[in-house]
Amino acid sequence: MLQLSVLRDQTDLVLAGLAKKRYATGPADVAAILDLDQRRRQLQTSHDSAQAEANKLAQQIGGLMKSGDKAGAETLKARTAELKQHTQSAAAELAQVEKEQQQLLYKLPNLPHASVPEGRAAADNEVVREHGTKPELGPDAVPHWDLIKKYDIIDFELGVKITGAGFPVYKGQGARLQRALINFFLDEARAAGYTEMQPPILVNEASGYGTGQLPDKEGQMYHDAKDDLYLIPTAEVPLTNIYRDEIIPVEKLPVRITGHTPCFRREAGSWGADVRGLNRLHQFDKVEIVQITEPEHSYAALDTMVAHIEGLLQKLELPYRVLRLCGGDMGFTSALTYDLEVWSAAQGRWLEVSSASNFETYQANRLKCRYRAEGGKTQLLHTLNGSALALPRIVAALLENNQTAEGIKLPAVLHSYCGFSQIG
Repeated sequence: MLQLSVLRDQTDLVLAGLAKKRYATGPADVAAILDLDQRRRQLQTSHDSAQAEANKLAQQIGGLMKSGDKAGAETLKARTAELKQHTQSAAAELAQVEKEQQQLLYKLPNLPHASVPEGRAAADNEVVREHGTKPELGPDAVPHWDLIKKYDIIDFELGVKITGAGFPVYKGQGARLQRALINFFLDEARAAGYTEMQPPILVNEASGYGTGQLPDKEGQMYHDAKDDLYLIPTAEVPLTNIYRDEIIPVEKLPVRITGHTPCFRREAGSWGADVRGLNRLHQFDKVEIVQITEPEHSYAALDTMVAHIEGLLQKLELPYRVLRLCGGDMGFTSALTYDLEVWSAAQGRWLEVSSASNFETYQANRLKCRYRAEGGKTQLLHTLNGSALALPRIVAALLENNQTAEGIKLPAVLHSYCGFSQIG
């Protein structure tokens, strides 16, 4: 959530940032927030003045009663009653104005970092670098949705029977490959200094608002109305919310945590190769890395997170590229995002497998996640997260890129984790 002081003092900067993110109602929303802010401050001043006068009169009433001036005391009591009614009315209106202002603030996306390129959609994203050689497959190569049937390692039809479309069942070597990748990613994260956590996969509304999934992504989240809980779309939500309403001691910064969870998203659905097979699912597994740090260190932290993710892809021997997302393709809460995509040889296209983002103070302001700076003043921290990594498209690329007539040969780093070196 953007800070009110930024909207007041740097309005032009805010409007320019919202325009870069293609947020169409930015000018109207900012104007409404500033109008409400002015009204809020007026009400607060009126309320506080009336309260101060009432307190002063209360002292005077006591003196008048002692001196026997009942008439004077009654006059002041009548005035005190008027002031009490005024303060109650002002407090009620103040609460309503603050609620309206808060809801409008929740609607505003984060402002993009200065390095974010202009652009409307994915085609305008900037390719930062590319690594590895794209494999050349023979004429008999097939996409992963045919390979999983051939080797009987993932069953989509069985998932439909049990739950519905987008909930696959992993079998045999497919299930073992899933578990191997999760353990590999977690081990690599721990080696890089991240503390492993195992968070809940259901979160309350406050957690959804804290990291910015609510109200922006409410329609994409599975919601249990009876208990008012949400299935997580990513481990970012519970992991970051560990530090909601916390003042973190400087000596404990930066926070580096990691966790594996299943993730749930309602967005899957349309037809075509872009969403076929493992390309887009309602439920999938992911290992997440999260950092919370002082503002001056956050962009160096983002670079280390991207480098960590690249290291995973290199060990998996997958060709990949790093993209800096343009303003129109960025996430709602992000100030700067790098996407990492792997080459899917049989599909002949790039598949996104990770996003690493710096949210600056946007989430921390919602979370009230702070640290005590020099001099004792509390300041907002910067929060960051990255997928390290999401499994489905990694599996798709591993299957497609490594297919041979004898079977699917897995990269050496996975052999000990899987207990086998080849599928089939």
